[in-house]
Amino acid sequence: MVQFATRLPRFGSACPPLHAFNCTMSSSPATSNPHPTAPAATPATTPHTLVEDGVAIFTGVLLISVGVAFFTSAGLLTGGTAGLAFLLHYATGISFGKLFFVVNLPFYWLALRKLGRAFTVKTFMAVLLLSLLTELQSQFLQFSQLQPLYAAIAGGLITGTGFLVLFRHRCSLGGVGIAALYLQDRYGWRAGKIQMAVDCCILLLALWTVDPLRVAWSIAGAVALNLVLAMNHRPGRYMGT
Repeated sequence: MVQFATRLPRFGSACPPLHAFNCTMSSSPATSNPHPTAPAATPATTPHTLVEDGVAIFTGVLLISVGVAFFTSAGLLTGGTAGLAFLLHYATGISFGKLFFVVNLPFYWLALRKLGRAFTVKTFMAVLLLSLLTELQSQFLQFSQLQPLYAAIAGGLITGTGFLVLFRHRCSLGGVGIAALYLQDRYGWRAGKIQMAVDCCILLLALWTVDPLRVAWSIAGAVALNLVLAMNHRPGRYMGT
Protein backbone atom coordinates (compact mmCIF):
# COMPACT_ATOMS: atom_id res chain seq x y z
CA MET A 1 0.00 0.00 0.00
CA VAL A 2 -0.24 -5.18 -7.09
CA GLN A 3 -0.99 -8.51 -8.68
CA PHE A 4 7.40 -20.23 -9.80
CA ALA A 5 8.26 -27.97 -14.38
CA THR A 6 6.97 -31.14 -13.04
CA ARG A 7 4.81 -30.78 -9.91
CA LEU A 8 4.46 -33.33 -7.16
CA PRO A 9 0.90 -34.33 -6.32
CA ARG A 10 -0.68 -32.52 -3.40
CA PHE A 11 -1.32 -34.44 -0.22
CA GLY A 12 -4.66 -36.21 -0.43
CA SER A 13 -5.05 -35.69 -4.19
CA ALA A 14 -3.30 -38.78 -5.58
CA CYS A 15 -2.31 -40.95 -2.61
CA PRO A 16 -5.11 -42.19 -0.34
CA PRO A 17 -4.46 -42.29 3.42
CA LEU A 18 -3.10 -45.50 4.93
CA HIS A 19 -6.32 -46.28 6.77
CA ALA A 20 -8.16 -46.38 3.43
CA PHE A 21 -6.57 -49.76 2.68
CA ASN A 22 -8.18 -52.86 4.27
CA CYS A 23 -5.31 -55.34 4.35
CA THR A 24 -6.02 -58.61 6.23
CA MET A 25 -4.00 -61.79 6.41
CA SER A 26 -6.41 -64.63 5.70
CA SER A 27 -6.42 -67.89 3.80
CA SER A 28 -9.66 -66.96 2.05
CA PRO A 29 -9.52 -64.79 -1.05
CA ALA A 30 -9.84 -61.07 -0.50
CA THR A 31 -13.19 -59.59 -1.27
CA SER A 32 -13.77 -56.09 -2.48
CA ASN A 33 -16.26 -53.68 -0.99
CA PRO A 34 -19.41 -53.92 -3.11
CA HIS A 35 -20.38 -50.40 -2.15
CA PRO A 36 -17.27 -48.22 -2.35
CA THR A 37 -17.55 -44.82 -0.84
CA ALA A 38 -18.16 -42.27 -3.57
CA PRO A 39 -15.90 -39.23 -3.59
CA ALA A 40 -17.46 -36.16 -2.07
CA ALA A 41 -18.93 -33.90 -4.68
CA THR A 42 -17.47 -30.45 -5.00
CA PRO A 43 -20.12 -27.96 -3.92
CA ALA A 44 -21.29 -25.66 -6.68
CA THR A 45 -20.18 -22.07 -6.38
CA THR A 46 -22.70 -19.27 -6.47
CA PRO A 47 -21.48 -16.11 -8.19
CA HIS A 48 -21.76 -12.84 -6.29
CA THR A 49 -24.56 -10.55 -7.37
CA LEU A 50 -23.97 -6.99 -8.55
CA VAL A 51 -25.31 -5.69 -5.24
CA GLU A 52 -22.93 -7.93 -3.29
CA ASP A 53 -20.02 -6.80 -5.44
CA GLY A 54 -20.96 -3.15 -4.96
CA VAL A 55 -21.23 -3.44 -1.18
CA ALA A 56 -17.98 -5.41 -1.01
CA ILE A 57 -16.08 -2.86 -3.11
CA PHE A 58 -17.29 0.00 -0.93
CA THR A 59 -16.47 -1.96 2.25
CA GLY A 60 -13.01 -2.97 1.09
CA VAL A 61 -12.09 0.49 -0.21
CA LEU A 62 -13.37 2.17 2.95
CA LEU A 63 -11.18 -0.09 5.10
CA ILE A 64 -8.19 0.59 2.86
CA SER A 65 -8.77 4.35 3.04
CA VAL A 66 -8.67 4.12 6.85
CA GLY A 67 -5.39 2.21 6.61
CA VAL A 68 -4.03 4.90 4.28
CA ALA A 69 -5.03 7.52 6.86
CA PHE A 70 -2.98 5.65 9.48
CA PHE A 71 0.04 5.60 7.17
CA THR A 72 -0.15 9.23 6.06
CA SER A 73 -0.77 10.55 9.58
CA ALA A 74 2.37 8.77 10.82
CA GLY A 75 4.41 9.72 7.76
CA LEU A 76 4.75 6.09 6.66
CA LEU A 77 4.82 4.38 3.29
CA THR A 78 3.38 1.22 1.83
CA GLY A 79 4.14 -0.99 -1.14
CA GLY A 80 2.84 -1.40 -4.67
CA THR A 81 1.52 1.49 -6.71
CA ALA A 82 0.27 3.01 -3.47
CA GLY A 83 3.88 3.12 -2.28
CA LEU A 84 4.92 4.89 -5.47
CA ALA A 85 2.07 7.35 -5.01
CA PHE A 86 3.21 7.98 -1.41
CA LEU A 87 6.78 8.65 -2.55
CA LEU A 88 5.60 11.08 -5.23
CA HIS A 89 3.25 12.71 -2.72
CA TYR A 90 6.05 13.34 -0.23
CA ALA A 91 8.37 14.56 -3.01
CA THR A 92 5.96 16.83 -4.91
CA GLY A 93 3.18 17.72 -2.49
CA ILE A 94 0.52 16.53 -4.96
CA SER A 95 -2.29 14.74 -3.17
CA PHE A 96 -2.06 10.97 -2.78
CA GLY A 97 -5.49 10.40 -4.36
CA LYS A 98 -4.62 12.11 -7.65
CA LEU A 99 -1.23 10.38 -7.92
CA PHE A 100 -2.64 6.97 -7.03
CA PHE A 101 -5.25 7.20 -9.80
CA VAL A 102 -2.69 8.21 -12.44
CA VAL A 103 -0.04 5.63 -11.45
CA ASN A 104 -2.55 2.80 -11.87
CA LEU A 105 -3.64 3.70 -15.39
CA PRO A 106 -1.05 1.52 -17.25
CA PHE A 107 -2.10 -1.62 -15.36
CA TYR A 108 -5.65 -1.64 -16.72
CA TRP A 109 -4.35 -3.02 -20.03
CA LEU A 110 -3.00 -6.12 -18.25
CA ALA A 111 -6.22 -6.51 -16.30
CA LEU A 112 -8.37 -6.26 -19.43
CA ARG A 113 -6.29 -8.78 -21.41
CA LYS A 114 -5.59 -11.34 -18.69
CA LEU A 115 -8.36 -11.07 -16.07
CA GLY A 116 -11.42 -9.99 -18.04
CA ARG A 117 -13.67 -7.00 -18.48
CA ALA A 118 -15.65 -7.47 -15.25
CA PHE A 119 -12.48 -7.55 -13.14
CA THR A 120 -11.12 -4.47 -14.92
CA VAL A 121 -14.31 -2.46 -14.46
CA LYS A 122 -14.54 -3.35 -10.76
CA THR A 123 -10.87 -2.50 -10.27
CA PHE A 124 -11.25 0.85 -12.02
CA MET A 125 -14.23 1.71 -9.81
CA ALA A 126 -12.31 0.69 -6.68
CA VAL A 127 -9.29 2.84 -7.62
CA LEU A 128 -11.54 5.80 -8.41
CA LEU A 129 -13.42 5.39 -5.12
CA LEU A 130 -10.21 5.18 -3.09
CA SER A 131 -8.87 8.29 -4.81
CA LEU A 132 -12.04 10.18 -3.87
CA LEU A 133 -12.13 8.86 -0.30
CA THR A 134 -8.51 9.78 0.39
CA GLU A 135 -9.17 13.28 -0.96
CA LEU A 136 -12.07 13.69 1.49
CA GLN A 137 -10.59 11.64 4.36
CA SER A 138 -9.31 14.60 6.37
CA GLN A 139 -12.87 15.93 6.71
CA PHE A 140 -14.01 12.77 8.47
CA LEU A 141 -10.96 11.29 10.19
CA GLN A 142 -8.09 13.00 12.01
CA PHE A 143 -5.52 11.83 14.54
CA SER A 144 -4.09 14.13 17.21
CA GLN A 145 -1.44 11.57 18.19
CA LEU A 146 -0.41 8.32 16.52
CA GLN A 147 2.61 6.19 17.42
CA PRO A 148 4.39 5.05 14.20
CA LEU A 149 4.72 1.35 15.06
CA TYR A 150 1.06 1.13 16.07
CA ALA A 151 0.08 3.00 12.91
CA ALA A 152 2.14 0.57 10.82
CA ILE A 153 0.68 -2.61 12.33
CA ALA A 154 -2.92 -1.43 12.69
CA GLY A 155 -2.89 0.28 9.31
CA GLY A 156 -1.38 -2.82 7.68
CA LEU A 157 -3.95 -5.18 9.18
CA ILE A 158 -6.87 -2.91 8.29
CA THR A 159 -5.58 -2.41 4.75
CA GLY A 160 -4.93 -6.14 4.32
CA THR A 161 -8.50 -6.91 5.38
CA GLY A 162 -9.78 -4.40 2.84
CA PHE A 163 -7.70 -6.02 0.09
CA LEU A 164 -9.01 -9.44 1.14
CA VAL A 165 -12.60 -8.25 0.68
CA LEU A 166 -11.78 -6.91 -2.77
CA PHE A 167 -9.87 -10.02 -3.87
CA ARG A 168 -12.73 -12.30 -2.85
CA HIS A 169 -15.00 -10.35 -5.18
CA ARG A 170 -12.56 -10.52 -8.10
CA CYS A 171 -11.41 -6.95 -7.68
CA SER A 172 -8.18 -5.19 -6.75
CA LEU A 173 -6.68 -1.73 -6.51
CA GLY A 174 -4.65 -2.07 -9.67
CA GLY A 175 -0.89 -2.22 -9.97
CA VAL A 176 0.79 -5.10 -8.16
CA GLY A 177 -2.60 -6.48 -7.10
CA ILE A 178 -3.49 -7.14 -10.75
CA ALA A 179 -0.19 -8.88 -11.43
CA ALA A 180 -0.43 -10.89 -8.17
CA LEU A 181 -3.94 -12.15 -8.93
CA TYR A 182 -2.97 -13.08 -12.50
CA LEU A 183 0.10 -15.04 -11.32
CA GLN A 184 -1.98 -16.80 -8.65
CA ASP A 185 -4.64 -17.80 -11.19
CA ARG A 186 -2.06 -18.81 -13.81
CA TYR A 187 0.67 -20.49 -11.75
CA GLY A 188 -0.81 -20.98 -8.26
CA TRP A 189 1.64 -18.57 -6.62
CA ARG A 190 0.19 -17.00 -3.49
CA ALA A 191 -0.93 -13.43 -4.09
CA GLY A 192 0.08 -12.39 -0.57
CA LYS A 193 3.66 -13.60 -0.98
CA ILE A 194 4.02 -11.92 -4.37
CA GLN A 195 2.80 -8.62 -2.99
CA MET A 196 4.99 -8.92 0.10
CA ALA A 197 8.14 -9.36 -2.00
CA VAL A 198 7.32 -6.46 -4.31
CA ASP A 199 6.24 -4.22 -1.44
CA CYS A 200 9.47 -4.76 0.49
CA CYS A 201 11.51 -3.96 -2.62
CA ILE A 202 9.64 -0.70 -3.14
CA LEU A 203 10.04 0.24 0.51
CA LEU A 204 13.77 -0.41 0.35
CA LEU A 205 13.99 1.98 -2.60
CA ALA A 206 12.44 4.61 -0.34
CA LEU A 207 15.67 4.67 1.70
CA TRP A 208 17.00 7.14 -0.84
CA THR A 209 14.43 9.78 0.11
CA VAL A 210 12.82 8.78 3.45
CA ASP A 211 14.22 8.50 6.96
CA PRO A 212 15.40 4.89 7.58
CA LEU A 213 13.38 4.54 10.79
CA ARG A 214 10.19 5.46 8.96
CA VAL A 215 11.07 2.91 6.28
CA ALA A 216 11.51 0.25 9.00
CA TRP A 217 8.06 1.01 10.43
CA SER A 218 6.65 0.96 6.90
CA ILE A 219 8.12 -2.50 6.25
CA ALA A 220 6.40 -3.71 9.43
CA GLY A 221 3.13 -2.38 8.05
CA ALA A 222 3.69 -4.08 4.68
CA VAL A 223 4.38 -7.40 6.41
CA ALA A 224 1.21 -7.08 8.51
CA LEU A 225 -0.83 -6.24 5.40
CA ASN A 226 0.44 -9.14 3.33
CA LEU A 227 0.26 -11.70 6.14
CA VAL A 228 -3.50 -11.18 6.10
CA LEU A 229 -3.53 -12.07 2.41
CA ALA A 230 -1.02 -14.91 2.63
CA MET A 231 -3.04 -16.67 5.34
CA ASN A 232 -6.52 -16.05 3.96
CA HIS A 233 -6.28 -15.77 0.18
CA ARG A 234 -4.50 -18.61 -1.58
CA PRO A 235 -5.22 -21.59 -3.86
CA GLY A 236 -7.52 -24.11 -2.19
CA ARG A 237 -9.12 -21.48 0.03
CA TYR A 238 -12.20 -19.35 -0.67
CA MET A 239 -11.47 -17.36 -3.84
CA GLY A 240 -14.79 -15.80 -4.80
CA THR A 241 -16.63 -15.71 -8.12
